Amino acid sequence: MSEPLEGRVSAPLVEMRRMVKRFGSVHAVEDVSIDLRAGEVVGLLGHNGAGKSTLVKMLSGAEPADGGEIRIAGEIAQIRNPRDARRLGVETLYQDLALADNLDTPANLFLGRELRTPFGTLDDHAMERAAAQVIGRLNPSFGDLRAPVRNLSGGQRQSVAIARALHFNARILIMDEPTAALGPEETAMVVEIIRQLAREGLGIFLVSHDLHGVFDLSDRVAVMKNGRLVDVCATSEVTPDDVLAMIITGEPLSSVGG
Repeated sequence: MSEPLEGRVSAPLVEMRRMVKRFGSVHAVEDVSIDLRAGEVVGLLGHNGAGKSTLVKMLSGAEPADGGEIRIAGEIAQIRNPRDARRLGVETLYQDLALADNLDTPANLFLGRELRTPFGTLDDHAMERAAAQVIGRLNPSFGDLRAPVRNLSGGQRQSVAIARALHFNARILIMDEPTAALGPEETAMVVEIIRQLAREGLGIFLVSHDLHGVFDLSDRVAVMKNGRLVDVCATSEVTPDDVLAMIITGEPLSSVGG
């Protein structure tokens, strides 16, 4: 887990209040309220179809909300699309990472937001310098920035995706299954990067099916089932078995615990 919550600024970085999303007659998210503080990792857990991915898609701009309110740093946020979210410092790292395999690290870092010289040509040197700086901060042993990302390991590819978010001043990261399909060493590397980002003050929503991985990383865990929020608990106050019981039963801790 990242550092203890005591002593942090109490005002939430993100507040999602009474969020609603429906697809026809299906209530994908129904009356869900959750917050996220700077320097905190909140794990979102639940079975497929629980609503956790839909919830964060409303924050990322990938899905318009049908109801509810989002505040970023205390201000009401109008998030209609991913561009609005990025403008507010919200970046999303999907499981597929959305990298262009044929391009190198600097090109992926600036994809769609390329730096140009005063003459209008691509400023490759400036992009490579910026990429080296942010990648070095995350993964000093990264290797060849000019290699196509298809040649990189899973952990290195995660580093590229995270670096892209950080370079464009993300304050809030949504991470979808960040260690899926990684080996133990690469998983350990990504876990340490997540902890480092939390220490630096980013707020992180971690969406995963990996109960133990989320439990080890998160300050709090939020369990969803059938579109509703079951409970939110400090990980220091529950066990993985407690959380698993909430995932299965859809009952809050006070019910499953006693």
